[in-house]
Amino acid sequence: MTRICQDEVGRCDFIDVLEEAVLRHRPVAVQLREGEAFIDEVLDVVTEQGDDFAVFKSHERVPVGDILAVTRAVPVEARW
Repeated sequence: MTRICQDEVGRCDFIDVLEEAVLRHRPVAVQLREGEAFIDEVLDVVTEQGDDFAVFKSHERVPVGDILAVTRAVPVEARW
């Protein structure tokens, strides 16, 4: 999976990517706009008072607007 940048795909499609990560229960590599990066599992994407947040298993929740990009943390194994 390639790196998916929010600025390139748009906010709605980026939220769809985060919601897919929730459904697949796979860790993602997250790059924040301020430069911090981490790997974690997305547990939920919630909207509160008009702002969207990504809720992670091991990190504090993050406003979606603060996330620059995500990608799979580990490659998907081939199932032949």
